Amino acid sequence: MSTTVPPAEPDAAPEAGSPLPPGGEQAWIEVIQKMDEVYNDLLQYEVALEEKNAALEESHQFIESVLASMSDILIVCDRNGTIQEVNPALRHFTGKGNEDLAHTPIFDLFADDGERAKARDLFSRYGRDGVHDCELFLRAGDGSTVPVSMNCTPRLSQTGKLVGVVVTGRPVGELRKAYQALRQAHEDLKRTQSQLLHAEKMVSLGRLVAGVAHELNNPISFVLGNVLSLKRYGERLERYIGAVHASPLAEDAELAELRQGLRIDRILGDMPHLIDGMIEGAERTRDIVDALKRFSAVDKATPERVSLNEVIERAVRWVTQSASARFTVQVDVPPDLICPGSSGQLQQVVMNLVQNACDATEGGAAPQLWITGERQGDQVVLHFADNGPGIAEANLSRLFEPFFTTKPVGQGTGLGLSISYGIVDRHGGRLTAGNRAVGGAEFILTLPVESH
Repeated sequence: MSTTVPPAEPDAAPEAGSPLPPGGEQAWIEVIQKMDEVYNDLLQYEVALEEKNAALEESHQFIESVLASMSDILIVCDRNGTIQEVNPALRHFTGKGNEDLAHTPIFDLFADDGERAKARDLFSRYGRDGVHDCELFLRAGDGSTVPVSMNCTPRLSQTGKLVGVVVTGRPVGELRKAYQALRQAHEDLKRTQSQLLHAEKMVSLGRLVAGVAHELNNPISFVLGNVLSLKRYGERLERYIGAVHASPLAEDAELAELRQGLRIDRILGDMPHLIDGMIEGAERTRDIVDALKRFSAVDKATPERVSLNEVIERAVRWVTQSASARFTVQVDVPPDLICPGSSGQLQQVVMNLVQNACDATEGGAAPQLWITGERQGDQVVLHFADNGPGIAEANLSRLFEPFFTTKPVGQGTGLGLSISYGIVDRHGGRLTAGNRAVGGAEFILTLPVESH
């Protein structure tokens, strides 16, 4: 028969008022000190833990703000391609939320089976080394397929083991827009630089032209004045000679023989035409000098109402009179084209364009110039198209530069088009040049005109 021995009870704490056993008070003091130390350690651990939690929360918020501000899409996957984390840009791109994207294969984001197979092959072969600027098609939230330039970077553990990948991408359309904007800005910068250079050249040209016009003005005035005097003298001499031969006192036989030998009648017949030609040439030279003075801002001409139809007709008539008989000009422009400005300056522009076409088509089988025009609101656009060899591409950008010419030495100064460009610009118009698709050069002159 077995007996059960009850467990021994621990020593009970001393009751209040009862004396402590020897050494008992010191033991309780040490226990209380240990408890204080443990409590202090717990407080320090709690403070440190709160600081670390605050730092962790701050880091988390920082990462969240960075991810939210990214315009590129970002996907974090494990080594099997399962999505673990995405940024708002991808959610906006796909039109799906976190719950729809988390724990789904990244390959479901691609447009079709072909793109998925291509992505699997790329990530499997180059996942550890990374994929850079690879264009793949993703399926957008609206169902469209969008080309995306993607990059893939591996995620490694502390031991160097591959644990996943980070995929970033940017829609190629945005890149193309950025490149296009950059190209446009570059073209605008080059055009502005060219305009500044052209303006500087035009200022220098204006100073030169002012000096030339001033030097030419005096001799032209002198020549014109003398020719007009010569015309009056010729009329008096003609009357005198007629009176001499009409006199009954004159020896008719000798005078008649002398008159015939010296060809007096032919001289008297040619003299008015010669003098009229000299007067016309001097007046045209004077008009050119006046145009040069206006071009260089030596004087300010008051704008007048200029009939472009008359200007074109007069320019064609003057050029074709001295050109080859084979050179023909066909004109088809709207009627009643009235432009405010200077008649002489606009005449100079149109004559220069017609003369250039005449020179460019010289040597062709059937040299021809077509002048056509159409109204566009409060402007008229005139086309000067010829059937010559056209303008070399290398010369198109320099065509309106002062002193640039493609003509042989001695046949061109290179000032005609540059002066014409300045005249048209001051009249509020534009002058451009190019080549026709069917061959030949084409100058387009745009000028403001009065509305009907």
